Amino acid sequence: MATANQRGQDERPGSGTGGAPTDLYAFAVRLRRMNGEINRLVQGFAGEHGLHATDIQALAAILDADEPMTPSGLRRHLGLTSGAVTACVDRLERAGHIRRVRESADRRVVHLHYEQDARAAARSYFRPLAEATEAARSRFGEQELSVVVRFLEALNEELSAVRSHGG
Repeated sequence: MATANQRGQDERPGSGTGGAPTDLYAFAVRLRRMNGEINRLVQGFAGEHGLHATDIQALAAILDADEPMTPSGLRRHLGLTSGAVTACVDRLERAGHIRRVRESADRRVVHLHYEQDARAAARSYFRPLAEATEAARSRFGEQELSVVVRFLEALNEELSAVRSHGG
């Protein structure tokens, strides 16, 4: 990606982007900034709770799962080894964020559940993020928001297919 110096005269004053306001660079800048802001909040939560960033990703995966999450599902979702997921689940359980439950007739199947007290603590910590999201949403109509949601769904779908060079 070109740097500001490499873009030179193509940059529009005050915009921080070259080209159209919807070109790839404009999206990249805004997505990096949003990612940085969210990471700042996540790192703060992780630090306050003695967790790793990966632990927070695991909590989000457990929270957002359509069906009860298993350790193997978490391993696939996070792209970690079995040992790394076991360590992550152990940390989360020790810290009181999740509990392991054997709900199935097959006692080998373990489901991971987000503890209610921990969920309430996370909700409280991330309330400013929810409020900022609602404030931003309030600036747009339903039709515009529908397009944004479709874009984010499409981007997440594309990103889920991207594999790192190492894996």
